[in-house]
Amino acid sequence: MLPVSRCDEHLYSVPKFDLGKGDIDDFINELKGFHEQFYDCFHRSESRDHFFKFMAGQFSPLERKSIESIALAVKDGNVRAMQRFVSDAEWDDDKIMVKYRSFVNDDLGSPDAALIFDESGFVKKGQDSIGVAKQYCGTIGKVENCQVGVFATYVSENGYSMIDKRIFVPEKWFTDDYRARRKKCRLPEETVFKTKPELAVEMLNGISQENILLFRYILADSVYGISPEFIQAAEALPDKTYFVSVPNDTRCWLKRPMTITKSYRWGGKNRSKTVLVDPDSKPLTFEELGKNINDYFWYRRTVSEGTKGPIVYEYTRRRIILSLGGLPQKTVWLLIRRSLGDDPQYSYFISNASSSTRLKTLVWLSGLRWAIEQCFEEAKTELGMDHYEVRKFKGWHHHMLTCMLAHFFLWHLKIRLGKKSTIYYAVAA
Repeated sequence: MLPVSRCDEHLYSVPKFDLGKGDIDDFINELKGFHEQFYDCFHRSESRDHFFKFMAGQFSPLERKSIESIALAVKDGNVRAMQRFVSDAEWDDDKIMVKYRSFVNDDLGSPDAALIFDESGFVKKGQDSIGVAKQYCGTIGKVENCQVGVFATYVSENGYSMIDKRIFVPEKWFTDDYRARRKKCRLPEETVFKTKPELAVEMLNGISQENILLFRYILADSVYGISPEFIQAAEALPDKTYFVSVPNDTRCWLKRPMTITKSYRWGGKNRSKTVLVDPDSKPLTFEELGKNINDYFWYRRTVSEGTKGPIVYEYTRRRIILSLGGLPQKTVWLLIRRSLGDDPQYSYFISNASSSTRLKTLVWLSGLRWAIEQCFEEAKTELGMDHYEVRKFKGWHHHMLTCMLAHFFLWHLKIRLGKKSTIYYAVAA
């Protein structure tokens, strides 16, 4: 069962995705109509044909939806031709994305929507696929040989859909030892190393500058929450509110400490530095703060329905001054969440929401990130998002793009037919 926020604790409810399986004729006609919208993004009719067949295969009942298995299952499929199409053929990726995000805006667009940034890992064998390395794979919760993609998801009261992607290429891939592998994987020569938050910033700025999708909130986990680049990019966007996870050792003050600027000479030059008036006014860690707040200030909230019943947490919030290098910085909201029981687990979030923001809004935002996890789960379970065997940079992007389009297509059918209608889908081998 999907986690569905309770109506009295949020600005809007995100609907469940609940299509069934069965009626092939209506589904195929709908899929053809969807693909016609992208015909001008391919120069050759063969590419348009492969584009349709590949996505049709993603909806098939195949147990494993790799290029080879799809090509062998669909009518008149050709394995090598489809492999070339995904990994080497020219797609007008930019035009596809502009069209796609316009469709997302038509169906899901809302001024109160949120952009969510997160990564997903894909376990891989061998060392030759683009960006593969021993690194943390969130999918299995440990370090493993894998690829990692950074994704952006759009969520509103109308639904949710992935809207952008980047593959994370570890820094060692840019050393001389990896020169041959970079060439074999066709990594563009102008590509430079970027951290996951930097990739997220690239997507955030691109989506904002494109100005197709309306949104109000920016959500991310602690990888991005502790990134100065990501926070600065979010703060640079007018009228946008970020809400990000942060680690428990982040430091803050409840009251802004006084500082003074001292002048001194060093190296024959006049210099200055800012110091605390009271050097004993040390900042607290979020963990120290949270564990010392009296029970009186904690509010119990049922935030969602899980597979084993209601999910309940307790919350409290404080206006705090963040510490950077032992000095006070900006004032933000700190939301603290703790689980129930004798050994509660704490989670911490910060936001630049206005000082008048109510607790229930922050609680709602803390639970909204499930939408991107649902995108990953649904795309992997139903569409073969993690079944790919491509090794090249372009192939990875093309595979992920078709998964994004296929996932949205199902949402479009749900929205077009209305809440009480159900379309059944399956593609015969």
